[in-house]
Amino acid sequence: MELTLQKYGSYENFEQSTGGSLLPRSRIWNHVRKYMAKEGCLGEIVVHLSEDLLSRASMTVVNGRPTLTINISTAREHWLEGMLRHEIGTHYLRGLNNNSQLWNNLSGRRKHGLKPINPTEEGLASIHSVLFRKDPFLWRAALLYYTVYQASQMSFSDLFQDIGKFVTEPNTRWDYCVRAKRGWTDTSQPGCFSKDQVYLDGILRLLRYRHSIDFYLLTALGKVSYEDVDRLKDLGMTENMRVPHFLQDYSRYMEHLEKIMEVNEISDTELQALVS
Repeated sequence: MELTLQKYGSYENFEQSTGGSLLPRSRIWNHVRKYMAKEGCLGEIVVHLSEDLLSRASMTVVNGRPTLTINISTAREHWLEGMLRHEIGTHYLRGLNNNSQLWNNLSGRRKHGLKPINPTEEGLASIHSVLFRKDPFLWRAALLYYTVYQASQMSFSDLFQDIGKFVTEPNTRWDYCVRAKRGWTDTSQPGCFSKDQVYLDGILRLLRYRHSIDFYLLTALGKVSYEDVDRLKDLGMTENMRVPHFLQDYSRYMEHLEKIMEVNEISDTELQALVS
């Protein structure tokens, strides 16, 4: 976060410079259709545009249909593709592949001793959000992690003041605080909803082991942790699985992981110390 502020002066400048302008509904629809065509899933997903979603987007199942909801107040020109890689290219395709596996339900997961899907699932999706950005700063994952930690020590109002050193715009700050305090009935007390730490946690784990992880298989095997891939590769269905278009050029994919490391000034030595 400090590197981002050093380079852009403020989060708002960073958002405007790298995210570009907010898109009207017609252009959002156009982008989504083009992206779904790239992944070969046109007509498979119901898409809703919303103005009051707490996150930037969400992939859920509604009445048995995969449903993507996009927050139009955060749909920026240069960031929308990353969001689609996150929701469709990661969550949707891994979910689809999971349906063909022996571990496609709770009893199957237990039988095969699978680890929880997070932090791998959200870490992978978060990497894919920034993968091809000119400046792939891990700003959002880092700020979510930081906000949750501070929420565990602070009241809502103190938290709102505290993250002002990173985000000036009050509505954006409010959203981060609400995410970190959701579920708490007395927000004047320290306490947090900690799920939002999985994004950065997952990113750092995947980067730490990036040379030994088969990212292609990580998608093909469905909703599995990176730690289970080697063990499951001979048990799972890998033929005809749906893998996102941006993984087809594997060497380019790996180059962009290195760029994420470089831009965020993360070293392998630091990752080895942080992640066992």
